[in-house]
Amino acid sequence: MSARDGRPPLCVKNLGLVDYRAAWEAMRAFTAARDGATHDEIWLCEHPPIFTLGLAGKPEHRRYDIGVPLVHTDRGGQITYHGPGQLIAYVLLDLRRRGLTVKGLVHRLEEAAIRLLAAYGVAGERIHGAPGVYVGGKKIAALGLRVRNGCCYHGLSLNVDMDLSPFAAINPCGYEGMQVTQLCALAPHANLEDVARGLIGCLEDLL
Repeated sequence: MSARDGRPPLCVKNLGLVDYRAAWEAMRAFTAARDGATHDEIWLCEHPPIFTLGLAGKPEHRRYDIGVPLVHTDRGGQITYHGPGQLIAYVLLDLRRRGLTVKGLVHRLEEAAIRLLAAYGVAGERIHGAPGVYVGGKKIAALGLRVRNGCCYHGLSLNVDMDLSPFAAINPCGYEGMQVTQLCALAPHANLEDVARGLIGCLEDLL
């Protein structure tokens, strides 16, 4: 639990490798049950292989079936892939209490990933109209959010050290031909544990 500059405290939980549906249901239950006294939380985790499709997602963005399950979820955005070696940071925040808009939160999540990458000597960037973070035009971090009654859940995924081949079966985030990359290809010394600590530090500074 931490609080900075008078901001509300932020509780960080490391869930390890957890089933996507279980994490999603837990986020929904947490958000439905929270009240004004509920602390904001960040959940760090990885997921077994899964494709997720956002509320407005188009099923045709799964180009072909490779046997990986597809879940229709309630975040924004199109289709993406989660698998071991990808770091997920779910942000469960009271946006009004933190004085954040959805647009402002998206910007800060992207900024956290950019700062984390910079710590490894990697130049991350935004692409106008395509949320997420990119390196040399290749996507390295994706994000999607859901807001209910002024509180959000879902969050940010960062490719660290994973099998990227399932991304070839989809149009990542709805963009045909979009290439993806990961941190270990750009900074071979990066490991998931250190990256998780660094990302939390960036999120705590920005949120």
